[in-house]
Amino acid sequence: MSNSGDSAEKRNKLSEKMGPGMQKVCGFFQKIGHIIYLIGLWIYRLRRFLLAIPVLIAAFRIAGMNMELLPEMVGLNLQSSGEFAQMVTREYAVYGPLGVTVLCLLLMFFSRKVMYPWLISVFTLVLPLLIYLTNIYPS
Repeated sequence: MSNSGDSAEKRNKLSEKMGPGMQKVCGFFQKIGHIIYLIGLWIYRLRRFLLAIPVLIAAFRIAGMNMELLPEMVGLNLQSSGEFAQMVTREYAVYGPLGVTVLCLLLMFFSRKVMYPWLISVFTLVLPLLIYLTNIYPS
């Protein structure tokens, strides 16, 4: 039993010696924790913009690529016979999917839930690639 009393005394003496240093260390880690909290809070508040920027960059890059690579008249809705059901100009084929992506991002800004419209806007990035592939490699 005397061992448990000795160890309690040793712990008390050790905590008295380390008290001021431990308070400084705890204060330092509390400041770091508060800074990390503020960074996370601002990332959460600006998540709409942080999610929209890469989608817009990708949409404009794909639109620029399609503007250069698509033929003057672009076919839409490829039929089983190998012919297109509708022919449109290159500008319509480029700016149409770009407009759909921008519309989805605008809906994201006015939506309470950010992720669903953002995911739809990411999936709309496939439209210009699909138009390009169906016009370059027709069946």
